[in-house]
Amino acid sequence: MKKSKLPERTDRAGHNRIAFQGGSYSLAMTAVVLALLIVLNILAGALPTTLTKYDISSTKLYSITSNTKVVVNALEEDVTIYWIVQSGEEDQVIENLLGKYESLSDHIQVVKKNPDIYPTFAEQYTDETVDNNSLVVECGDRSRFIGYDDIYVYQLDLASSSYKTAFDGEGAITSAIDYVVNEEQPQLYVLEGHGEAELPSTFSEQIEKENIEMTTFSLLTVDAVPEEADCVMLYAPSSDISTEEAEMLSDYVAGGGKLLVMAGPVEDASLDNLYSLLADYGVTANEGIVVEGDREHYAFQSPLALMPDMAESDMTDSLMEEHYFPILPVAQGLTIGENETDATVTALLTTSADSFSKVAGYDLDTYEKEEGDIDGPFALAVSVDCSTGGQMVWFSSSAFLEDMYNAYSSGANVNLGMNALSSLIGESEAMAIRSKSLDYNYLTISESTSSLLKVLMIGVFPLVYLGIGIGVVVRRKGLQNEAV
Repeated sequence: MKKSKLPERTDRAGHNRIAFQGGSYSLAMTAVVLALLIVLNILAGALPTTLTKYDISSTKLYSITSNTKVVVNALEEDVTIYWIVQSGEEDQVIENLLGKYESLSDHIQVVKKNPDIYPTFAEQYTDETVDNNSLVVECGDRSRFIGYDDIYVYQLDLASSSYKTAFDGEGAITSAIDYVVNEEQPQLYVLEGHGEAELPSTFSEQIEKENIEMTTFSLLTVDAVPEEADCVMLYAPSSDISTEEAEMLSDYVAGGGKLLVMAGPVEDASLDNLYSLLADYGVTANEGIVVEGDREHYAFQSPLALMPDMAESDMTDSLMEEHYFPILPVAQGLTIGENETDATVTALLTTSADSFSKVAGYDLDTYEKEEGDIDGPFALAVSVDCSTGGQMVWFSSSAFLEDMYNAYSSGANVNLGMNALSSLIGESEAMAIRSKSLDYNYLTISESTSSLLKVLMIGVFPLVYLGIGIGVVVRRKGLQNEAV
């Protein structure tokens, strides 16, 4: 009897044993790799978000600016950020931002407060309506409430008749931190008593955001500008100041004070005493209202809506870099002449050589140049820097900060006004953070390119991958048969 099959059975048994050992080894290695992955995930979860998340957005929406890092790294007191949000309603952008703040400093702690569990928590900080994802920043007995609508800001774009959305989370939080840890904030004294207009809401809100405390006062009830004033502002007066007030303001600037003036032509009145402050430095306020003759220097087919050229300065550089253009409506032309003082006078905004001043003022009935009108170009904003440290910034339009014109300029007007104020007061790191646009930039492609991409993505690439997969399976089957 032949027993030729026995060796074959022995070989098969050995092959099965080897296969079993190989399978056990693969299973053990898989378990080890899975365990390592779990451990790595746990370790990664413990790392700060600055090391685990990368910002590839065009506006750096998920990044912290160097200004915030300066403010946070200087903290010496503990700051608590209360995040008022219901479970499951957390805004991912805000969550990421708060994680970055917490990772930057051991002095910052983020605490969630679910309004379902703590319904009256926010009442001790604000009487406003508290929406999900609102914040409260607290340090000691100082606090600031940040509403959800202060984080996501909606601004009307009059050019497109639509609202633009911007994310101002970093600016709001850093400003609040700066506020709660510093009891002494910049003091802005706003002059009253001359029919001044009310500050526009956008400009006023920006002043508050940048932690500048405003106090209204009258020069008629004091002997001099209060010493605690870091800056004095005169906004859109409709009548002149007195000779005594002019002398006090002149002495204030000459003694190292800071003065910001927004004063344009007024109807049925003159501002001779006020403009004497400029005359001391060789600057003349021309009679009438400026009309721009160059179409590239005015907006909306209105030669009174001036779009001046900007000179390089710390007040205009940011606008020039981003290609923003301020719009100054109904302005008075300033002419810089010989200056007999040691102060430096700089023209910040200037009209074109085709501009002229209509001496008829508010009674003008044509934009054409007439006999008696004054030739340009003119300065519409000037800066006066005294050797004593005193400084004066003057805008010759009363209306350019109004919300409507600010919207027309895409926010350039208020940015320019705030840059001027920050330059006078001394800009802090918290004041320099601007909101980040959430408007999307869409990629536009032709119909032919779209069709080609569809064919490649839906047809060609899947078939190629399928073919590669079939080839790999067939090859492995062939290798297994050869081994057997």
